[in-house]
Amino acid sequence: MGLAVTMRRYKTKMPWLILGSLFFSVSSFAQSQDPPVAASAESDPPCVTATGKPECAPSPETQPAGSISGMVVDPSGAFVVGAHVRLMRGNPGSVQEVVSDGDGAFSFPNIAPGRFEVTITSAAFATQTFSGILRAGEAFTVPQTTLAIAATVTEVRVVPRRVEIAEDEIKVEEKQRVLGVIPNFYVTYVPNAVPLSSKQKFELAWKTTIDPVSFGITGVIAGVQQAQNDFSGYGQGAQGYAKRYGASYADFVASTFVGSAILPSLFKQDPRYFYKGTGTKRSRILYALANAVICKGDNGYWQANYSGILGSLAAGGISNLYYPAKNRDGAELTFENTLIGIGATAAANLLQEFVVRRLTPTGSSRGAAKAQSTIGKLSTRLVHDGD
Repeated sequence: MGLAVTMRRYKTKMPWLILGSLFFSVSSFAQSQDPPVAASAESDPPCVTATGKPECAPSPETQPAGSISGMVVDPSGAFVVGAHVRLMRGNPGSVQEVVSDGDGAFSFPNIAPGRFEVTITSAAFATQTFSGILRAGEAFTVPQTTLAIAATVTEVRVVPRRVEIAEDEIKVEEKQRVLGVIPNFYVTYVPNAVPLSSKQKFELAWKTTIDPVSFGITGVIAGVQQAQNDFSGYGQGAQGYAKRYGASYADFVASTFVGSAILPSLFKQDPRYFYKGTGTKRSRILYALANAVICKGDNGYWQANYSGILGSLAAGGISNLYYPAKNRDGAELTFENTLIGIGATAAANLLQEFVVRRLTPTGSSRGAAKAQSTIGKLSTRLVHDGD
């Protein structure tokens, strides 16, 4: 009986036991599926993603873009057209450039918010820079930019032209006179004297031929010729002297212009004697003798003296136009006189190197004097043989 009672009780409670067990199992399964909730304060906030960017604060890329604009003027307030405007943002690779328009205005549309820097440059103006912060969706206007005139440093080097230096040297040269009287224009006491231009070569020849002393020396030569009855075809008396004087002066002018102006201009050679003045006596003698057949070119290099040699031949040929028929030089005598003229030039160079310098008070190593002795030029005209 007791057992029966017990079974009845168990049967009465069975449904409740089964329901309780089932509820406990479902609760345990649900708890095993839910992730544990961190109770520590050090856990990531719910608005931070795995990339570290807060979900509650949108990135600049997702914020509304803005714009940056401005105007560029000069100190007078006039618009600066074509100024180069450069926009740089936080990202070093984010650079944009525009130029100001006809109203001096510039604009950068669709710019992400953040820090920025605007640099404005224009020719003849100083560079201007402006920095600011662009907010989301903002139309930022850069304060009107006034470009200041750029400070310039101009270096001016005043270098005289070669022709001007040569002109100054000629002025010194014209004061060179042996014993203070006889022209000594065609010698330079400056080793690196500036080459003469063609115009200056002709001017120097002209001044040499019209110098009063040149007229006087020509008169002396004509007197010696008449005394020796050279060029007898001219006769004697005043008329004979005048003819000799004219012929001698014509020889001087022809040799000076042809040998010291015309041909030197064509061959680009210097008609002057360059005084050496240093070295051993032997080297100076050889130098003076060599300068009878060589000369310095306008390019500064030594070369054969075509001007002087051909000038002597030309002057001899020209003289046949006005000398008496019986005193005219044939081709053989013309070449002979040219060789004699080269010897006379070598002798004149020796005098220049060792004697004339001491007798020329105004000759100076500091001056740019040019010369090849007028005495040497005149003396070469004495080589004509009389009858």
